[in-house]
Amino acid sequence: MLKILLRREGYEVDVVDGVHAARDQLGSADPYDAVITDLAMPDGSGMQVLDAVRSRAADTQILMITAYATTEQAVEAMRQGAYDYVQKPFKNHELLATLEKALEKRAIVAENESLRAQVKSRWTEGQLIGKSATMQALRDLVKRVADSTTSVLITGESGTGKEMVARALHFQSPRADQPFVVLNCGAVPENLIESELFGHVKGAFTGATSSKAGLFRAADGGTLFLDEVGELPPALQVKLLRVLQERRVRPVGGSAEIEVDVRVLAATNRDVELEVEAGSFREDLFYRLNVIRIEVPPLRDRPEDIPVLAEYFLGKHAALQGRRIQLAPEAIRWLARQPFAGNVRELENIIERGVTLAAGSTITREDLGDSHPSRKAVALSRIPEGRFDLDAYLTQVEKELLLRALDQAGGVRKKAAALLGMSFRQFRYRLAKHISPEVGDAASD
Repeated sequence: MLKILLRREGYEVDVVDGVHAARDQLGSADPYDAVITDLAMPDGSGMQVLDAVRSRAADTQILMITAYATTEQAVEAMRQGAYDYVQKPFKNHELLATLEKALEKRAIVAENESLRAQVKSRWTEGQLIGKSATMQALRDLVKRVADSTTSVLITGESGTGKEMVARALHFQSPRADQPFVVLNCGAVPENLIESELFGHVKGAFTGATSSKAGLFRAADGGTLFLDEVGELPPALQVKLLRVLQERRVRPVGGSAEIEVDVRVLAATNRDVELEVEAGSFREDLFYRLNVIRIEVPPLRDRPEDIPVLAEYFLGKHAALQGRRIQLAPEAIRWLARQPFAGNVRELENIIERGVTLAAGSTITREDLGDSHPSRKAVALSRIPEGRFDLDAYLTQVEKELLLRALDQAGGVRKKAAALLGMSFRQFRYRLAKHISPEVGDAASD
């Protein structure tokens, strides 16, 4: 039945009738994208098939089918490497959806393996770019800290390159061959972030049609980078602290805890000590994360790094756009004089603009633009008399910039997000806070 169903969906399918036949087939054929196996069979167990798959092709996704599943059996199968389990009787569309998600995961894993191989060859000590004494000290600190499993809190203004530091810590560590997983804590809705971090079991809540491993388990053996950790809601701070202390996660709706081996790196652009004093960030979690602190300096404090970074970003974006291009001397001098409120991210965006707009083989001063809208938008000639509502003002500024970027991108949200130096998910989340659904729906992805 499954052979017919899957072939109709366009899959190439091989069918065998038991554990021994599965072992022979796995040994004689190229690695499979996925294996679907019963748990109970006359000549053995699906767990033996799972072991055979794991010993031959670690990235093959495994779905277990059983009429006898218990939560404990399912957790054990998934702990040993199965993607998910399906309990008989099942609906065809549910199995197909689970298989599709499993294959999406395999594709992501394969892509990450390729990227890790490329990035590992590039991520050396010098990849934290800059010739200033400040950057040299930062590189030295990263080198000393990388080999440990200690939690690190990376602080600094938005756009300074905190994720770059986290990646350098990971790729210079013994965990470099293992996953590097990133979560922007401010980009995930509060009601979903627990499931995103710790996973959930099938049926844990409305819409949970299949189990999900969660990012801690996705990062098992490697590194989990929690960007903007100060955005975590208080209830999640408690659960994160427990996971850091006990090295175990409990999926939402689950009863069993699962051991994980994950190094946690966290970053924030907030003053965490003030957040602790204000009671919005747990003191015990702060001390757990802040075992080692790495402060990333703003670009304005190391202007000698601007030309070096500009040349690096020029090479990066010229290669992406298939161009051979250089920066004019006056363009470099102009860049060196800019305060860069948006830090390294702003510099990269300006260079990308120049590569895109330059008519010839040289980026001129004019190709880089005349001003920085982000600074003009927040500038006030004077603070108004009387009571000034800073939060309301900043909210209005954010809304204005989001809409301006959306207009400049022709309504395409991914392009608008890139203009503001944020991910598509961040942009979509922030946009939803400020505008009606009708406006958001009018914009395309």
